[in-house]
Amino acid sequence: MKYKYRYILILLCIIILGIFVRLRGLLRPSSHLHMQSSCVLRNMYVPSGNNLLCDKNQTDLRQFLPSDQLDAIIKSRAKEYKEHQLRMKTNTDILIAPANSPLQYPVRGFSVAPLQKSLIPGLALYTQKRDIYKVSLSVEKGVLSVDGAVYRKQVNGQGERKLTISSSWLKQVNDLLSRVTYTSTIYHIRTSDLVYFSFKDSEVVFPVIIRRPTVPVLFNPGNDINSQVTITTKTFLRYNKLKVLIKSIRKVYPKIKIIIADDNPNPENLSGDNIEQYIMPPAQGWFAGRNLAVSQVTTKYFLWVDDDFVFLDETRIERFVEIMEANPELDVVGGAVSGEQYYFSLEYIEDDEGGCLRRFQGRHHKPLPGFEGCFFVDVIVNFFLARTDAVRRVGFDPFLKRVGHTEFFIDGLGKLLVVSCKDLSIGHQIHDAHKEYDVYRNEGECEKNKKYAHHFYKNYLNCIEY
Repeated sequence: MKYKYRYILILLCIIILGIFVRLRGLLRPSSHLHMQSSCVLRNMYVPSGNNLLCDKNQTDLRQFLPSDQLDAIIKSRAKEYKEHQLRMKTNTDILIAPANSPLQYPVRGFSVAPLQKSLIPGLALYTQKRDIYKVSLSVEKGVLSVDGAVYRKQVNGQGERKLTISSSWLKQVNDLLSRVTYTSTIYHIRTSDLVYFSFKDSEVVFPVIIRRPTVPVLFNPGNDINSQVTITTKTFLRYNKLKVLIKSIRKVYPKIKIIIADDNPNPENLSGDNIEQYIMPPAQGWFAGRNLAVSQVTTKYFLWVDDDFVFLDETRIERFVEIMEANPELDVVGGAVSGEQYYFSLEYIEDDEGGCLRRFQGRHHKPLPGFEGCFFVDVIVNFFLARTDAVRRVGFDPFLKRVGHTEFFIDGLGKLLVVSCKDLSIGHQIHDAHKEYDVYRNEGECEKNKKYAHHFYKNYLNCIEY
């Protein structure tokens, strides 16, 4: 009997121990568990040193890929890149008009809507007198016609891919050329065609840009700063810092809207006029929170600030807006944090087998004319004013949970025109030791490796140098 009780006691101990382990797992932040368990990279590829784009100072991104999946990943990436080129037409040939041609034609800028008839501007023939004048035009993705052609004998191929115009009268030829139209026969919202235009031994080629007209997205700026700008931020485990930030904002801008993306595990209610707090699942990360905050902006501009910043007497959003309004082509204007103007330029070398990217601190492209201390750059600090619609078109990659800043500007390279200005300043609160926050904030080796592997596929990069 005593053995029976002993077995029951052992069984109860095992059950209690299992319950304890289970409760301990449940009490631990779920996102932390996810980050710890999912960050496993084994059997990584060892580069052979034959990556021609990467030098010894750069990080070869192939080393962060599983060696047994490398070929499949590269094959899949190449397929996706080819489709990306087809969508974006990044490999469109550059056409140069030949010198002294008898043919007049639009070198560039001729754009049509898909399936819609459009007059080709500027077609003409200039040549010496002869018995017969004959010109030909041909296309691949559409048909050509001559509108209102009463001289039927002079026009051959009406409504077809190849059109020929001939006459013994040069003025008549040019009259017919002035009425030639192009109609695409395929439906595509972003593609192009080529028109081959010839006379005797002379032939020219010019592009037809086929684009579906886009509908403008405009923001009514209103009459004051409160209707022009929304302040956005994300907070995690730093409510004490956030409250200092809000208090400093309200001293200068008592009515401006503040949008907060909050992925705290134990959210606190942040009350106050014109404050919108959006609660997320715990520890969703930096970029996921940015996406959420920006998605709720209804003003023309938003000002991004970290939750541990503090507005100073000289922090003036109006100055940001002034620069933006004076330069409508700008998308993002960054400032200085605690007097330090951090900015970077990016150098991107593209190749069919994968690109290479370098980041250079303190290097700019050119000064912004008329604004001393402002420079065109590629990457700025987390204190910037941005056009809402421009940033939404790029977006923030939610894969990046812990460290992600330059990565947004990598995605925006060639899409966002960025400026950094010295006299736009904000303060930074004193950094207090916060072990729980630092566990999430600091990027470990495993997370960094996963980010590199992510760059390899998503950005079609072979190597990177921060």
